[in-house]
Amino acid sequence: MIGLGRMGANMARRLRQGGIEVVAWNRDAKVTQGLAQETGLKAAVDLKELVSFLKTPRIVWLMLPAGDVTQQHIDKLAALLSPGDIVVDGANSYYKDSLRRGQALAAKMLHYIDAGVSGGVWGLENGYALMLGGEKAAMERLKPAIKVLAPGPETGWLHCGPVGAGHFVKMVHNGIEYGMMQAYSEGFALMKGREDFKLDLGAIAETWRHGSVVRSWLLDLTAEFLKSDQELKDIAPFVADSGEGRWTAIEGIEQGVPTPVMNLALMMRFASQGKNEYGDKLLAMMRQGFGGHAIKPGKN
Repeated sequence: MIGLGRMGANMARRLRQGGIEVVAWNRDAKVTQGLAQETGLKAAVDLKELVSFLKTPRIVWLMLPAGDVTQQHIDKLAALLSPGDIVVDGANSYYKDSLRRGQALAAKMLHYIDAGVSGGVWGLENGYALMLGGEKAAMERLKPAIKVLAPGPETGWLHCGPVGAGHFVKMVHNGIEYGMMQAYSEGFALMKGREDFKLDLGAIAETWRHGSVVRSWLLDLTAEFLKSDQELKDIAPFVADSGEGRWTAIEGIEQGVPTPVMNLALMMRFASQGKNEYGDKLLAMMRQGFGGHAIKPGKN
């Protein structure tokens, strides 16, 4: 396991709890050593030592940020691994990057599996939903670890298809997630706006969790935090986007498939980041220009 952030560390923990032998490396050696003491995994001081600790055919799973960091580590591993070894990319990588990486590693007789991973900080306890792309033979070798990481040995994971399919399915999964989150946020904002009804948003969310057609894990999480805080005064109205929502929007355009809900949810995240402010200022100026409407002064 390479990369022991919140996801990687908990995945290593779950693998150890399931009896899987793990060799791990993290750029912060203290993190690796601490996890080794906690779980009994074997700590490596660098990638070369990590590779030397593993018996062939090796399985190396990366849980690193998508993009350049993942690419750099794959390039380094390609020079250290032996034919028949497997590289698993567990980052939220763009599926087109996965297609390219799969081809590059295949030329070196290495196997590449793109693993879409969902479960967040709850994965250690509940298991991780896994969407996987790659050759069938490589998947068979990975199955013992997959069955430990997933919510159940036969549930919550899927070999989606060839290389690229896993990250493609995870990309669409995240696009859907954007839309669901946006719908919940708008609905609760509407209810918060009717102050005269004195609605208990926590109680409403809890009620919807049972039998309602809008019940979901996202609603479970929402109900939990609304129990203690319905005002959210200490929360900044800023919502980050990790990149997969953008890729989903681009895919819809490239295929000519309408995805208005997911696209609008992405645009709303951009708006929350202040990227709509200049456009709003121009709108105010235009409105004053044609109608003489007053402009609200900006903050100094």
